[in-house]
Formats: sequence, structure tokens, C-alpha cells
Amino acid sequence: MNGMVGTGVPEERKKVRNEDERHDLMNRLKRIEGQVRGLQRMLDEDAYCPDILTQASAVNSALNSFCRVLLANHIRTCVSDDIRAGREETVDELMDTLQKLMK
Repeated sequence: MNGMVGTGVPEERKKVRNEDERHDLMNRLKRIEGQVRGLQRMLDEDAYCPDILTQASAVNSALNSFCRVLLANHIRTCVSDDIRAGREETVDELMDTLQKLMK
């Protein structure tokens, strides 16, 4: 076994979120999901290309905003807790994550 649960999340690396954080992140994802469904509908209805591109840009912005909020929460909680506990490898993990986000 590779230490993964059925969701693909390593068992030892979970984050218990408070209700406010979970609620905020879920609301953001639901809005993004609605925007993506709107894109699908626009395509089905043969919408004009610039209109679809404008909507796609809005989806990208919303997803980037979701990532910024999640990253900020991660740094405030997981990263700072790990550093205080002496787990310096967390800084390398954060750098790897930032590299992926900046592609």
C-alpha cells in the first residue's frame, strides 16, 4: 500500500478545516462549478467566441482566487505549525507547491 486512501489523499497529510473555512471554500467551488456549467451551456447554444472566452476568463479568475485563499490558509496554519514544530521540510514542500501554481 502506498499510504493513500481511496480519495488519493495521503493518510498522514490531512487538514481538518474549521466550519467557516470549509464553508467559504465550498461556496467558491460551487460558484466555479456554476460558471463552468454556464460555459458548457454557451457552447451548446453556439454562443459567440469572445463571449465564451470572457466567461472562461472569469472561471480562471475565480479558480485563481480559490487557490490564493487556500494557499493563504495553508501558510497560516499547516506551514506555520510545522515550522514551529521543527519540520523544516515543510518549506521545501511549500516551494514545490508554489512552483506548480506558477506554471
